[in-house]
Amino acid sequence: MENSEPVRLARYAIEERIRNGRVPSIPEWVSRELRTMMAGCFVSIHKSDGALRGCIGTLSPVTGNLASEILQNAVSSATRDPRFPPIEPEELDELVITVDVLGEAEATTTEELDPKRYGVIVQHGWKKGVLLPDLEGVDTVDEQLRIALMKAGISKGESYRIYRFTVKRYH
Repeated sequence: MENSEPVRLARYAIEERIRNGRVPSIPEWVSRELRTMMAGCFVSIHKSDGALRGCIGTLSPVTGNLASEILQNAVSSATRDPRFPPIEPEELDELVITVDVLGEAEATTTEELDPKRYGVIVQHGWKKGVLLPDLEGVDTVDEQLRIALMKAGISKGESYRIYRFTVKRYH
């Protein structure tokens, strides 16, 4: 059941955009906490069978508050994830949405990573790859780094920096 406020807000944004073609603004029912908090977040959209349908986010805040961050990333996840076509109205009822609110990233080493507890950012120059924590099928640090490096386009021989972050995940 999607009872959390961040997920309700993300679903509202997606439905406003897909059903009505509107860019949603923050609805009156959104709490003071979401209106005043600053954080990056990711909005992940899955089909009811578990298949990924979209995932877009920000590592740090780029809007005025977390509510705006969720709205923007929800719409982007539904309509601008380059891996998928935009979500169609007939898909809306079968979508499962999660919102991950990110803690601050900190430089780290492979020894300090834990794919169940920490998300990872790898960076080499302008190339950057991000992987959220506690993803199905990602059980080892090696697998987590392999995927993040692939997403960044960083080859095995290149040096790179590693950062870790925690998330608060809302279902």
